[in-house]
Amino acid sequence: MKRLSRTVEAPKDLGIDGVIGVPENAPLVLDLRLESVMEGVLVTGTARAAAEGECVRCLEPLTLEVEADFQEMFSYPDADDRNRGSADPVDDAEDDEDRFFLEDGLFDLEPVLRDAVVLALPLQPVCKETCAGLCSECGIRLDENPGHHHDAVDIRWAALQGLADTVQDGEKDNMGGAEPGVDEKQEK
Repeated sequence: MKRLSRTVEAPKDLGIDGVIGVPENAPLVLDLRLESVMEGVLVTGTARAAAEGECVRCLEPLTLEVEADFQEMFSYPDADDRNRGSADPVDDAEDDEDRFFLEDGLFDLEPVLRDAVVLALPLQPVCKETCAGLCSECGIRLDENPGHHHDAVDIRWAALQGLADTVQDGEKDNMGGAEPGVDEKQEK
């Protein structure tokens, strides 16, 4: 068993396109534990980096610290021969797609890191949990103007607004008044 700590440059496109990601060549801190097992090398680790993006509510730039844990088995190229015996070659091809192999004593950690870091990123990053976002009418930041509002009448009710303005004192309102003919009975 061996422990390693390394700082490497982040690969290109390490993030969610257009939302948030770790910039290319940014420092990516790796804490690794390498364990030799019968089938190969078990790599367990943590990756830490600063991800950059923008708040989905107010569109302000933000930076988040992301931490991703991962564990992957890197098999020896001849591990299949030792453990499988007389297995079906079709099954072997399907299993190889999901496996990682050591090549000349080295392993490529990039696909494992990419999966771990991208899954650790928030799908909808916010600058703060209480971010109120932007006004849907004018685009002003609501955090900076908490009392901001617009007095807008729904256009479907605009015609009725004109009727309400024309009702004068003493006129009967037919929209909620008494039943027709009731006033006539009371006068008799």
